[in-house]
Amino acid sequence: MTQPTTSPRALPAGAPAAGGMRFYLTTHKRHWLRLTDVPLFLKSEHFDRAVKWDVARGPYAIDSGGFMELKNRGTWTRPPRKYVDDLRRIWEHVGPYDWAAQQDWMCESAIINGGTFQGQHFVGTRLSVAEHQRRTVQNFLELRSLAPDLRIAPVVQGDCVPAYEHCLELYDKAGVDLRREPVVGLGSVCRLQSTRKGAEIVTAMAAHGLRLHGFGFKILGLERVGHLLASADSAAWSSHARHRPRLPGHTHKNCANCIDYALKWRERVLDAYLTSVPGTALEAAA
Repeated sequence: MTQPTTSPRALPAGAPAAGGMRFYLTTHKRHWLRLTDVPLFLKSEHFDRAVKWDVARGPYAIDSGGFMELKNRGTWTRPPRKYVDDLRRIWEHVGPYDWAAQQDWMCESAIINGGTFQGQHFVGTRLSVAEHQRRTVQNFLELRSLAPDLRIAPVVQGDCVPAYEHCLELYDKAGVDLRREPVVGLGSVCRLQSTRKGAEIVTAMAAHGLRLHGFGFKILGLERVGHLLASADSAAWSSHARHRPRLPGHTHKNCANCIDYALKWRERVLDAYLTSVPGTALEAAA
């Protein structure tokens, strides 16, 4: 199989088209990259054991896997240099990705304090929100130093609007102008997106002129603040499929890992989004 040889520096950063939102379908099935040209969102660790590589037909972006890393281990176990090597390997074998998220430190209470929530156990980092923010900014600086040519996206973190504002200040003091970045991840809003607090955070960050990516967005979140985002991703289709009848003619137990179901779900979400936010555009490739 011929591998892409284009250098990351040779192409413009893969940001959504002006005036539109790119909606990524989140999946752990990396072979979907060869099956559809719909934008996909995959975790970097899903490529760790890859032997056969599938060249991407369409746009895709890479998640660093930070939530599970901090949830299960309470710290990052993959060194930044290893992460950079992994990103280069993905680029070379799969093709140019839009961007890859940095190794950020989420600020949800469960991540920091630990405990059991909705049946999931969190070990807890036992650190402060401020320390999580400091480590997030420091990681981005290290990754950019190691690989200035790679499309690594910074992430802003916090647990309330003043905390997110503080994170912006940390980036600014470090010499990083987030307004010049093709995309900026908005962390720790996945479970807040459809609430008033979540909407306040998204609105406040968008007011700074940032091209925001919303991690793990669902229908209600998109309806409320999707017009403020440059892009978003969602894996909600899988849990949706797990609790509903499988598609006609499908023989598996349910469609929780089914690309046909995922694509149909995505179409419904985007139709609902366009209906709920009149005048909003979606990128043609989305």
